[in-house]
Amino acid sequence: MGGVVVGDGGMARRFWIKFNNESVFAIYTPFVICLAAGVLDSDSFLHFISQDVHFLEAFAQAYELAEEYADDDEDRTAIRKLRKRVWKKLKVHDSLVREWGFELPKESTLDSATVKYTDFLLATASGKVEGEKFPGKIATPFEKTKLAAYALSAMAPCMRLYAFISKEIQALIDPDDSDHIYKKYIDSLSSQKFEASALQIEDLLDKLSVSLTGEELEVIEKIYHQAMKLEVDFFSAQQIGKQTIAPFSRVHDPTEHNLTIYSDFDMTFTAIDTSALLAEIAIVTAPKADLNGCETQLARMSSADLRT
Repeated sequence: MGGVVVGDGGMARRFWIKFNNESVFAIYTPFVICLAAGVLDSDSFLHFISQDVHFLEAFAQAYELAEEYADDDEDRTAIRKLRKRVWKKLKVHDSLVREWGFELPKESTLDSATVKYTDFLLATASGKVEGEKFPGKIATPFEKTKLAAYALSAMAPCMRLYAFISKEIQALIDPDDSDHIYKKYIDSLSSQKFEASALQIEDLLDKLSVSLTGEELEVIEKIYHQAMKLEVDFFSAQQIGKQTIAPFSRVHDPTEHNLTIYSDFDMTFTAIDTSALLAEIAIVTAPKADLNGCETQLARMSSADLRT
C-alpha cells in the first residue's frame, strides 16, 4: 500500500491516529481554550456557529456528488441519508442555537478559513484532486467509486475532529455544572447521534477505498491530512473577545506577529521565580566543605552572612 499506514482498525481510523498531532493543535487554540473554560464571549461563539451554515451547505453538495458517484446501491442509500440529515440540520439550525440559549445575528461575515475548507471540499468532490486527471465524462464504476471515496476523505476528519474536541471538553466539565453557558452545545457534539454520523462516514470511506490501488490510497491520505489541517486552521482563525494564554501551535511569521518572550536569567521558563530557590540552596550548602575537601570563600562564610 505504498506509504499508507497499516495496522489495526479501518483506514479512516489509522489516518486519524497518524495525524492526531493536528487535533492537539486544535484543542490548544485560544478559541477552544476559552470555549472549554466557559469564558468565551457570546459574540465570538455566535460568529463561530454562523460559519456552520456554510460548512453544512458544502457538506450537502459534496454528499450529492458522492451519492451520484457511488456505484453500489447500499452505499448510495447511506450517503443519501447523510445528505438528508445535513439538510434537516440546516432547516433547524436557528432553533438549535436558540435551544443552546443564543440567538444568531441576522447577518454574518464569512471567514477566509471557512472558504478555504469549503472550496477544498467541493473541489475534491468534483474530482479536482492534485495528481489526478479525470476525463471530461466519468463513466466507469471504478472512476466513480474513487471520486466518492475522495469526497468522503475530505469530510471524515472534520466530523471526527468536532467529536474529539467536544469529548475532550466534556471530560473537563462537571456534569452538574449549570453555569457553563456552552454546555448544551458541547453536549450536542458529544452525543451518540453525532458520534454515529462520524462513524458512518468513516465506515463508508473504508468500504469505498477497498478497491483502490496503493497510489490512490496515498491520495486519500493526502486529502484527509489536508482537510484536517484546514479544519485546525479554521479553529485557529476564530477571534476571541479577550486575551488568553495558550501555547504556540504553529510557526509565526515575524513580519505579522510581534512576540516578546521572557525567560529567567538562565534562559529557562518556569511558572515561579527560581532565583530565590537557587539562593536558598547556596545559603544552605555553602558552609559545608565541597566533596574534594577544598573550601571556597563562600564555604568560610556563615549562613547568616550569606543570607544578608
